[in-house]
Amino acid sequence: MESTTAWAGPYELQLAKNWTAEVAPADDAQVWAPAVGHPLQYASIADIFGSSCSLQPYVVPASSYSSGGQQQLVDYNYYNYYAAAAQHHDPDPMETYMNSPEKLFQERQKEFMDDAKLMKTKMHRYPPSIQALGKWCTVPKVVAIGPYYHPEGHLQKAEKMKHVAAQYCIQEYKKVNKDNPGLSVRDMYDKVVSVAAKIDARGLYDKDAMAGFGYEDDFLPMMFYDACFLVIYMLLTSGTKFDQDLCDFFESNDNDIMLLENQIPLQVVDAVMKMCTPKPFQEMATFIAMWRDGFPHGRSATVLPVVWDQDYYNKAPHLLGLLRFYAVGKRSRNPKVTRSDIEKMKSISFSAGAIELAEMGIFLTANETTELPDMGIDRKWIIFAELSMAPLSLNDARASWLVNMAALELCTTPDFSDDKAEFEDSAVCSYLLLLCMLMHREEDVHELRTKGILRGGAGLNNKKTLNFFTTSLQSLRTGSCYALVMIEIENYRNKRPWIKVYAFLYNNWKYIVAVVSAFGGFIGIITALMRLKGAH
Repeated sequence: MESTTAWAGPYELQLAKNWTAEVAPADDAQVWAPAVGHPLQYASIADIFGSSCSLQPYVVPASSYSSGGQQQLVDYNYYNYYAAAAQHHDPDPMETYMNSPEKLFQERQKEFMDDAKLMKTKMHRYPPSIQALGKWCTVPKVVAIGPYYHPEGHLQKAEKMKHVAAQYCIQEYKKVNKDNPGLSVRDMYDKVVSVAAKIDARGLYDKDAMAGFGYEDDFLPMMFYDACFLVIYMLLTSGTKFDQDLCDFFESNDNDIMLLENQIPLQVVDAVMKMCTPKPFQEMATFIAMWRDGFPHGRSATVLPVVWDQDYYNKAPHLLGLLRFYAVGKRSRNPKVTRSDIEKMKSISFSAGAIELAEMGIFLTANETTELPDMGIDRKWIIFAELSMAPLSLNDARASWLVNMAALELCTTPDFSDDKAEFEDSAVCSYLLLLCMLMHREEDVHELRTKGILRGGAGLNNKKTLNFFTTSLQSLRTGSCYALVMIEIENYRNKRPWIKVYAFLYNNWKYIVAVVSAFGGFIGIITALMRLKGAH
């Protein structure tokens, strides 16, 4: 949907001198000051593009500034988020029920069916099981992306940084389009508006959360600013050179990017990315590879490139969904897990930590690949077995986005054992649950580190790691990968009647070796004495 309002004329973008990154805008840079959010006050977007809107910006006379002669647009509260929210009233369900109960039920049914159709593309809220983990992995600390946390006061400072990011996008946009100098900021904005209207971006968010947001004055400018912010962040990560102050800001505040409730539709981000770089897919692929392999701040020789899947990219909901896709991978053939398999797994009564598995003759090993569904048991040395899984370089950031990817799986696949569910749809939940099962005490965590499954751990020692897995993630829904592994372990136990004997040998092998050595030494002494006696 192209906007029909007229361009009202350029202003220069003014940045506060005490802000983290001071950027001198280009001479022809357009100001962008939409009314998005409370308590920061902005002029309406209509005042910049021009419209019949009665909300006019307050302009301070030129004499008020020492710079002389130029008027500046001052932030002013012409749109209050909470006032708009207070004006929003849903019809009373009881009143509707009394007048036309069938109509009410039909409307609720339609809402339910519409939500079901958007299951894979919706901007979801956290399920209760993830909310219980606390704010450390669910609430953004620095920047709000999308509407869910936009009104939060502690995030308002970053709104100015979005203006900085928009200015950089404008500069990159003009570099890419040198042969068409007639392109304007308005062209860039209209492209974002067109994409947002085409996919009904507003309809992808929770209805109640959107009650206080106007469409043209709030939601559309928010989509533009947030997309610009993410694009500059991705270009920085993939190696584009910008001012050091800008790099410092993003490198110290990037953990908010991969939160489930801090997302905007990927199509909107894609629209801005294509205007700012001649190689949008290459930049996006590099960004995702960095995040997947744990190097979001810059290139590393150990980062493996992703095999770009354009089909999935075209239907991916947001950046978190794209990251999960490449962290999980996609197999051409998958084992089929039925509902009976899930029920069988639930009936398994045992739970074995890493050391208990070793006592059973199941050895742990880290895969060479990092794809999370690659977990399972293989026979080793005829009578033993080997449990392999992807290694995890665990830190606070990695723990956070694993939790958020698990939350995404819970929201987009209501039943992991459904016939329509793919094997990898529950891969992250399965991976985390398997790690939970392997950790009963700190010695188990040490064993996982020894076997190379847990690596790094900056900020998360053995005790913190154990606490994270044992108290935070037990409530995750059972996934297909996890169910198969547990069934394989159970089958191994049932076919190995000598496990208790092996467990005794495993736990006491040092003493047994010492006794055997001592006995061997004793036999050696006796033999020597017998030979000495024979010689005499």
